[in-house]
Amino acid sequence: MTRVYRAHIFHIAGAPAQADVAAHLVSLPDGAMAVDGEGRVAWIGDHAELPATFAEAPVTEADYLLPGFVDSHVHFPQAYATAAHGGGQLLEWLDHCIFPTEAQYADHEFADRAARYFTRRRIAAGTTAAMVFGSAFPVAQDALYRETLAAGLRIVSGRGVQTTGPATASALITGEREAIELVAAEIDHWHAVDTGDPRTAKVQVAVVPRFSLSVTRTTLHAMGELYEEARMRGVYFHSHLNENNRKGDGEIAAVLGTYGVDSYLDTYDGRFLEGSRMGGHSLLGRRSTLAHAVHSQPGELARMAETGTSIAHCPTSQLFLGSGTMPWRATVRAGVNVALGTDIGAGDEWLISRVAGDCYKVHISEQGDSGTALHPAELLFAATLAGARALDMEHAFGNLDVGKDADFLLIDTSRWEPLDGMLSMGIRSDDEEQSTLEELFTLLVGLRQPAIREVYVQGERAVAPPL
Repeated sequence: MTRVYRAHIFHIAGAPAQADVAAHLVSLPDGAMAVDGEGRVAWIGDHAELPATFAEAPVTEADYLLPGFVDSHVHFPQAYATAAHGGGQLLEWLDHCIFPTEAQYADHEFADRAARYFTRRRIAAGTTAAMVFGSAFPVAQDALYRETLAAGLRIVSGRGVQTTGPATASALITGEREAIELVAAEIDHWHAVDTGDPRTAKVQVAVVPRFSLSVTRTTLHAMGELYEEARMRGVYFHSHLNENNRKGDGEIAAVLGTYGVDSYLDTYDGRFLEGSRMGGHSLLGRRSTLAHAVHSQPGELARMAETGTSIAHCPTSQLFLGSGTMPWRATVRAGVNVALGTDIGAGDEWLISRVAGDCYKVHISEQGDSGTALHPAELLFAATLAGARALDMEHAFGNLDVGKDADFLLIDTSRWEPLDGMLSMGIRSDDEEQSTLEELFTLLVGLRQPAIREVYVQGERAVAPPL
């Protein structure tokens, strides 16, 4: 049955380049969206122009309607680890907080509870689709996929692969052969399990090494062999890149020293032998997303753009770990798609719009001429359509174009008094266009989870599991 949703609607229409999104911002102050019985957008426009075809359809009203948020990098086995004091930067934090936390997911009762919690947090934050860094343990991954399917959300995930590492990570480490066998089994069991088609499936699988320091050349070679075939089935690749650059003993220095390569990206591009010589198949491509890329070389950005590899930009977690600031304009100019990620648990915000707020703050504070005030449309794009592009699912969701799946949020400002006050009583420009941008900015930066009333995927309301 067709249903009409009436609200102030914002979205980024079409398929713009990241540098051109401002021209594609759509604002419908008294908008309407008709969703057909297949869960697709049948019509969108001003409510006063609603076609007679939909005149008898039931109407649901809200204050605002946005496309569903897309989280391009979030850790399932770190769901309980937010706001954990690690006593240092990335590598220390992993040792002190994360490896012990993730080891708990081997217990099936713990994993089941964590999967329900993770799914509840996603719905509360309006995250309709996510690239999820998975647990090392199949029992936890099975629970995650089951709960996601039951709730009606979208997910791309894969078990976090580690075949080497410090003693603190011993519970998470498997042998080289076992690691590949477990990944292959996860792909066979869960990839596109709901529809059988990676163009339409809500549940999909990725090959996910934690980062280059968690695997060996042998693992990377075997992953390349596996992925060369699996990418033809629509399987994804996901990992971390150039996150922490502490001089001398940080993540990047450790990767370059361990592999003897010219760049961190080379290890994922099949060039993991000494001197960046080719040692296997590349893991880069349109269904590949690398988190952070804070300290990337120009050549790395060019290679990511060339292969269609996306960046999951996680400013909230980069602040938490002191990792630095990804140079926004230089990265976008290079032609790399940049989406937003919460990076739960180094990130302590589940709500992507809050990550967008941090994105604005860190980039206006970049030094010298690099500092830039991001346009509100850029923030909305990074929180929605850029994420769908990173998942290579832009054809299906990410905005509210007619024919796409109806993935969206209904927002009632009265459910969060500060947001209501800012939007109803705040000062706005007399210029209509400028006033619209100010309203969108306040909505994104001021939004909090209580104001998200309902979350829809393919026109169906997402249902949170009980704890």
